[in-house]
Amino acid sequence: MTFLTVAAIIAGVMFGIGALCAVYRIIRGPSILDRALAADVLLAIAICALGAEMAINKHTDTLVVLLVLAMFAVVGSISIARFMAKQDAA
Repeated sequence: MTFLTVAAIIAGVMFGIGALCAVYRIIRGPSILDRALAADVLLAIAICALGAEMAINKHTDTLVVLLVLAMFAVVGSISIARFMAKQDAA
């Protein structure tokens, strides 16, 4: 096995563990903010995993998917923050 293969396997395992922890927090989160933060973390993990896959395989085929995921993460975070701000003001 080459170093690149071992690094890809280790990165995949770490991304998988992080994703499982985020899904667990989405399911068990006691508040809506915990669930929202876990969803943001899950999106960040997906973005990082796609970026790592693109770097390992030396291509940019999934760059559009990466950008759309980043857009969803930003829009989701802003909308939840606005929702919580309106809820706190009431």
